[in-house]
Amino acid sequence: MTPADAPETNIPQGTPAPVPEPSGGTPLQESSLWSWNDLALFLAFTALAFLASNLFVAIGYAGFRSLAGEHNPPASVPENPFLPLTLQLLFYGMVFAIIYLLVVTYHHRPFWSSLNWRKPTARQAIGYMLGGLAMAIGVQLAPTILPDQQNFPLEQMFSSPLAAYAVAAFAVLVAPFMEELIFRGVLFAVFERRVGVRFAVATTTVLFAALHVPEYRGAWNHVLLICLVSGIFSLARGLTASLAPSVILHFAYNLSLMAALYFGTQHFRLLQATIAAILF
Repeated sequence: MTPADAPETNIPQGTPAPVPEPSGGTPLQESSLWSWNDLALFLAFTALAFLASNLFVAIGYAGFRSLAGEHNPPASVPENPFLPLTLQLLFYGMVFAIIYLLVVTYHHRPFWSSLNWRKPTARQAIGYMLGGLAMAIGVQLAPTILPDQQNFPLEQMFSSPLAAYAVAAFAVLVAPFMEELIFRGVLFAVFERRVGVRFAVATTTVLFAALHVPEYRGAWNHVLLICLVSGIFSLARGLTASLAPSVILHFAYNLSLMAALYFGTQHFRLLQATIAAILF
């Protein structure tokens, strides 16, 4: 075909050909995902999930006690640590659903890649596991800088061997993934995209530590160490641009602490004797 035979177009010469859109939809950097509006929606629905989970657990517990024929006042948290664990499980389930619906249903984006989850190699995963172990050893050896007390709320949840097994299972199998999904997944993504990576690292570090203040109320040296650990999780997320490292670090860190508590208390049988020296 000669130039004279070529079909006419309105595209000027030298204009680059349009790049076809990938089959997955709009690229993440060009989509509206992780906007301030998304953050507002996430926080609003998370607050509703918190209220709903408290209501469901309270109604369920009251109904269970009524069926069992118990009419005494409900047991306090130290006497019944399974209540807050049930509440936390229900709440985290709702939060996961909120995040999934926000990403997949509202924005029509792939779930894992939108949260910057990149599967690490086996060597990287082992390195992160060793890093979590090193962090756990480091906080055990860290000197006491701030006022610290032994009788803090989290310690009181280890009221029996059965309760200790339940708390340890939650701390290892549930908390690392869900806490990282919220802080280094959703919150970090919004702050990084809208402000910058340094702001995201600093803000998620402080917010994560603030979440744990009620658990360690009065044990301020523990809170300081949690803040330092949180900073490492956020730095790992920022430096690798992936959520996976912080999840693995968090998992290995909690696993190391729970293993130390397990063996240090003769399989959770001597909890009160050594728990304050081990649990962080």
